[in-house]
Amino acid sequence: MPQKTLTTNREILIQCNSVWKLYGINAGAIAAKHHHEITSELLRRKGVISAARDVTFNIYKGEVFVIMGLSGSGKSTMLRCMTGLSTPTLGSLKVSGIDLKTASPKTLNDIRRHTMGMVFQSFALLPHLTVLENIAFPLRVQGVPKAERLAQARKMMELVGLSGRETHWPHELSGGQQQRVGIARSLTTDPEVWFLDEPFSALDPLIRLEMQNEFLRLQSMLHKSIVFVTHDFDEAVRLADRIAIMEGGRVVQIGTPEELITNPANDYVAEFTGKIPRSKVVKVRTIMGAAASGLQGRPIDESSLVADIAEQVLTAGAPVPVQNKDGQIVGALDARKVAAVLLNKDMAA
Repeated sequence: MPQKTLTTNREILIQCNSVWKLYGINAGAIAAKHHHEITSELLRRKGVISAARDVTFNIYKGEVFVIMGLSGSGKSTMLRCMTGLSTPTLGSLKVSGIDLKTASPKTLNDIRRHTMGMVFQSFALLPHLTVLENIAFPLRVQGVPKAERLAQARKMMELVGLSGRETHWPHELSGGQQQRVGIARSLTTDPEVWFLDEPFSALDPLIRLEMQNEFLRLQSMLHKSIVFVTHDFDEAVRLADRIAIMEGGRVVQIGTPEELITNPANDYVAEFTGKIPRSKVVKVRTIMGAAASGLQGRPIDESSLVADIAEQVLTAGAPVPVQNKDGQIVGALDARKVAAVLLNKDMAA
């Protein structure tokens, strides 16, 4: 499961700064009077619901950023705000430098049509259009000539493995095939940022795994900036570069899958991460010790997952050298530390 190295000098694509989303007849008045000094007691007394509470994060260009949490945590609310489908009650939210809260309706429409691609849990295919016409529909909305949009739609069909089904109707497809149509349709306009809201949750487990594999394949080819919403931590770990975990409208922790599993911020995060085998997420560099003289054997890569090198280290009989991407020995790893990860024990022990 390759993870990208995120650095502070990466280009920021989406900026969420102290975003609140309140619902209720008194929501506007509370926001105007109290601004960001809003308490749970005040909301309760006024009968206002907070779907997002003081949410702040940046999403970098080219990363897969997963927002997850239980039902009602605020994850889909934040996606709706980031796509301009909902307006934040407080705070600012910028996509490619444009503040969606203050943007004109025309600007929002232009952003949705040209900058964003969206895939939702419901396939939302148009039943009176063929598969090819469904995929070409966003370009039809943009006014692209028919021959050009159909040619682009055929390319997208080939990309997602649907060639040969151009004239099929949506009801003639399986659930996985329908979702492939939705994915192809969302990519037809070559969006800068790709939003996916629980896209695979309606599929049975085997098809869901197949679609996750398809997602990873497409991302390896397209290198999109992606915001992916899910309630499934297994799915999040498999797909994400970074994960934001939400509870009660707040972001409680943001980090790589490895950071969340090895250092959960609270019991809520620990409950999500507890069932994930650490060996499938933790990398060698996290648990290796200092390099020593006299190390023997074939070096292992510092970016390898523990699960992938466990057998080599456990059977070596001595610490194994660890090398960086340039082939330099930067540490050593012994069987005790690998065994601790495999047993989900404290790796500092």
